[in-house]
Amino acid sequence: MSTIFLTFLIIFSFISYSQSFELTGRITDPEFTPIPGVNVYLLNTSFGDATNEKGYFQIKNVPAGNYELEISAIGYAKKRQKIFINKNMNIDFILIPEAIKTDEIIVTAGKYEQKKSELPVSTEIIYGTKLIERNFRNLESAMRFVPGVNMTEDQISIRGSSGYSRGAGARALVTIDGLPFYTGDTGEIVWEMIPTTEIQRVEIVKGAASSLYGSSAIGGVVSAITREISAFPRTMVNAYYGFYDKPFYQEWNWSDEFRPFNGVTVSHSNSFNNFGLNLSLTRLEDLSYRRDDFSKKYIGFLKMQYVFSPKSSLMFLANSFNKRAGNFLYWKDSRNALINSDFVSANRIETNRYLLGLVYKNLLSDETILFIKGSYYRNNFSDNSVPSNISNSHLYRFETQVTSGLNKNIILTSGAEVIPSKVNSSLFGNPDAISAGLYSVADINFDFPLIVSLGLRYDYGKLDSLESSGSLSPKIGFNYKLYENLIFRSSLGTGFRNPTLAEAFTSTSTSGITVKPNPDIKPERNLTIEFGVNYSYQTIFEIDFAVFQNEYYKMIEASVDPSDGLIFFNNLLRARIQGFEIGSTINIIPGILKSNLAYTFLNSKDVEEGKPLKYRPKHSFTGSVEFTNWHFGLGIFFRYQSRVEEIDNELIDLGIVRDGQLRVSIYQTDVSLSYDLISFGLPATVYFNAKNIFNYNYVELVGNLKPIRNFSFGFNLIL
Repeated sequence: MSTIFLTFLIIFSFISYSQSFELTGRITDPEFTPIPGVNVYLLNTSFGDATNEKGYFQIKNVPAGNYELEISAIGYAKKRQKIFINKNMNIDFILIPEAIKTDEIIVTAGKYEQKKSELPVSTEIIYGTKLIERNFRNLESAMRFVPGVNMTEDQISIRGSSGYSRGAGARALVTIDGLPFYTGDTGEIVWEMIPTTEIQRVEIVKGAASSLYGSSAIGGVVSAITREISAFPRTMVNAYYGFYDKPFYQEWNWSDEFRPFNGVTVSHSNSFNNFGLNLSLTRLEDLSYRRDDFSKKYIGFLKMQYVFSPKSSLMFLANSFNKRAGNFLYWKDSRNALINSDFVSANRIETNRYLLGLVYKNLLSDETILFIKGSYYRNNFSDNSVPSNISNSHLYRFETQVTSGLNKNIILTSGAEVIPSKVNSSLFGNPDAISAGLYSVADINFDFPLIVSLGLRYDYGKLDSLESSGSLSPKIGFNYKLYENLIFRSSLGTGFRNPTLAEAFTSTSTSGITVKPNPDIKPERNLTIEFGVNYSYQTIFEIDFAVFQNEYYKMIEASVDPSDGLIFFNNLLRARIQGFEIGSTINIIPGILKSNLAYTFLNSKDVEEGKPLKYRPKHSFTGSVEFTNWHFGLGIFFRYQSRVEEIDNELIDLGIVRDGQLRVSIYQTDVSLSYDLISFGLPATVYFNAKNIFNYNYVELVGNLKPIRNFSFGFNLIL
């Protein structure tokens, strides 16, 4: 009997040992787009495969046992996972893009594709997946975590370029797929109009870029690049639901009700032969933590592309935005910090905005490419004050650009643009404006290896009855690669900005503030100098350091005219902004745990009066720790800004903003959790976000408390 049992045991063991199994699965990126060519193999064995064009892999005849599976592809973080195989198994994975930061591709700095490591200026990139993961409902919120960028409410300041002027003008140019994105009357950036779910990445170029982009790029450029059109049907549903916690002080609890916010986006992408499109509709609703601050928004987005031939294509872009919202300007007082001031005359605003654009691209030869761009931006808003404030503006833009490789070492980018605009407004009158520019930039690549960038642009501007003006904006930049991982860069350039129609012609009295026009206002100019160095050690560690100085001449600021006590925009300041930035990325456990740290020092001052400029923090710090493994993600994000030294004291002195002097340093801490359900066969990721988790109370602008602690849950499903 024992002999029979022993024989059976040996046969069973042999069968079990000799039995083999199959391991299959699919590899995608965080947007569930298949990644072809990914190496998938069992370490210390000869078993492996590479994913096909749809991201699938198949490993056959694997004996039972314990293994370690490695998944790797160029440009993605490597993954390893221990598995026990005793049956046929199917395992799906998501790879996280992790290109070496200095080898990232930038198209904004030179209006053509360049490696970040070959640029003479400092740049940053935000990827679209981060916008979804952290539930950023607009780009404005995401910009607060970019090193060297400061947001005062909805106005951006790159390296201290701007203070706050309630939307009348911006010193950074924002574009979407290369089309400028500012209104024709105020020149403001409407961040919430750009659908975050449609963004592939955002490129931020720091320092004056007027030699390529003209007026408004005096402080830098923010370029939003939308997603590529999918080659196969792809539908995405993104939704979230959240709520605000109770205020820190009971006396601020004006509502004593649940204050939720929510949003949903449905988008589709597909291609049919030579035609493709991206289409989405977004609905956002926020009851807000402040009274009279509710909002309901609808964002429509359409991107269509027709490919005539391998060398030419035409892209059409349409972006619409409708918003009905309250009008919270500043608090009643510090004891009623979440209640609107009694001075605010309107409590409802409705806005309708449309951007339409065309981009024609033609490869004239192997070395020369032609772009023809045209766009129309309509801005309309009205409120329910008595009498009602109404404004309609129409901004048109036409540009032709040619980028050509003159030889293997010289790339020349040249172009011309014309921008007419027309306004009909109860605030600004009925002025019109026109501007035009010619530009040319040459990037010369020497063999040792040194890249020199030379650029020159001439702009002409005419604002209605104001005297016309012309501006010449030269620049020179150097990029020297001493070693493959040690790069020096330097740039010197000038910038200019024409005043907006709102800065020149605003005439209104509302919410306790009276603004008068200034027919003598002139363009402002600046000179920017930067020196930077970047060092990286493989893909484990990278550090970047930059020191900069900006000189501003005839800087336009809102001020009070002592002769009549009215507010107007004037060429007041001769300003100087100096500082440095240092940032690092550390892959503590490559592909699993990484950290980003960045510090910015800013010394800004009015040269004539020796005072700091308004709304520029001297010290800024951002930091994050992100963990990704086992289909799980955890991120902790922190930002700090020192207390701004100068603010709009005029509003406080006139009694318009009570307790407006109250302000503190900013400490914001956010936590983000995610889990991808691909291991359950579901192409979806779920998210949880907790923002301002310590319920820290702070303002960016006088009398405006920023969002209190809030929580949100969301998911992203791709079919």
